[in-house]
Amino acid sequence: MPFGASPLPPGRVTFAVSLELERCYPAWVRRQIRTRGKPLMNDDKNDPDRIAAVMREHVDLMNSAVPWGNEVGFQVTKVERGHVWGLQPWSEKLVGDPETGVIHGGVITTFLDNLSGMACTAAMTKLRFVATIDLRIDYMRPAEKGLDIIGEAECYRVTKSVCFTRAWAYHGTRDRLIATSAGTFAINKPRFGSQSPQGKTLP
Repeated sequence: MPFGASPLPPGRVTFAVSLELERCYPAWVRRQIRTRGKPLMNDDKNDPDRIAAVMREHVDLMNSAVPWGNEVGFQVTKVERGHVWGLQPWSEKLVGDPETGVIHGGVITTFLDNLSGMACTAAMTKLRFVATIDLRIDYMRPAEKGLDIIGEAECYRVTKSVCFTRAWAYHGTRDRLIATSAGTFAINKPRFGSQSPQGKTLP
């Protein structure tokens, strides 16, 4: 199949998004997206939910395409506009203190950082990537041995160049908080990969 092509009917897929998927994901992920027979994005550029809808449609591929996520078992479980939920399963290999069985704090930091970045992307109407500028983590209490951690991140403000987020990690419900975070993320326009003949930034 030619670069950037799609098996979907004309007008049902956003060309820029299909090109960006070419650059960002492994070949097996791109093949699965192309053969699902579903639009990657609707054509209404004024629809505030259009990027979040793409993420919801392909959440299983988002989970599979992140190597570190596969290693630690990280999962995205729910996506809404500007809001992403995830699950970090407890695993003995992630324990930071063998005596208590508590998951290492770095795992929780990475968990909230990635959920926050995804929440930024889900808040936009154009495909944009983000990079962490600053992330503050406040630990409320240690995670409990053997219990999975739920993560929730919200992008509450988007400017021309920066997103602002807050996030929570907890057991079960938010009244059992493990950690909270506040972050700022730089917004970057995706660029076509070296395979693209256009070689220019997405609009």
